[in-house]
Amino acid sequence: MNKTAVVFGATGLVGKELVKALLNNNLYGKIVIVARKTLPIVDQKLEQLLLDDFSDLVNYYNRLKANEFFCCIGTTIKTAGSQEAFRKVDFEIPLQVAKLAQDLRIQNLVIISSIGADAHTGNFYLRTKGEMEHAVKDAYKGNLKILRPSLLMGDRHEFRFGERIAVFFMKLAGWLFVGPLKKFKGIKASTVAKAMIHVTQLPVEKIFVESDEIFDYQMY
Repeated sequence: MNKTAVVFGATGLVGKELVKALLNNNLYGKIVIVARKTLPIVDQKLEQLLLDDFSDLVNYYNRLKANEFFCCIGTTIKTAGSQEAFRKVDFEIPLQVAKLAQDLRIQNLVIISSIGADAHTGNFYLRTKGEMEHAVKDAYKGNLKILRPSLLMGDRHEFRFGERIAVFFMKLAGWLFVGPLKKFKGIKASTVAKAMIHVTQLPVEKIFVESDEIFDYQMY
């Protein structure tokens, strides 16, 4: 096969791992990344599309025709600077991607959300993620897969003190997270990236992939 994939948020923790996995996968002949900065990767299969404003996506229809869309967009309230700015990234951009996928009749759409996402919770971060999930489901009618990973582990360029502490703890005590606790176990970004590719093969009715399931769906 010679599939085309588009990756949104390719410079983030999971996005970078996903691009590497796609480039190494013989099923894909072309990978287009949409991001605000370039990746230091040169590959004949790779095309990089730089956008300062993701609302401009509608102007690039012809360059974004593909078999699959992968959305790895995500930030933190601290990095974004405010709840409003955070929502523009974690809610509005995935929704724009979903609408574009629907317009272009993209076969598969895979989006990263978060463990605990709930549109009715009092936690702003998790509520925004839950509202995003509902909005994406309403906008896109193809084969949708939403992954809800727990603590993401990997090498970030930005320093997140709380996350560093959590990762350190997870490396020491991760072996304790078994059975019902497995969904709360920290998960490597590379594992999530591999699973994002594999879950496109799951039945249409399987939309949500919880963190413990991600371990099972990664490609070896």
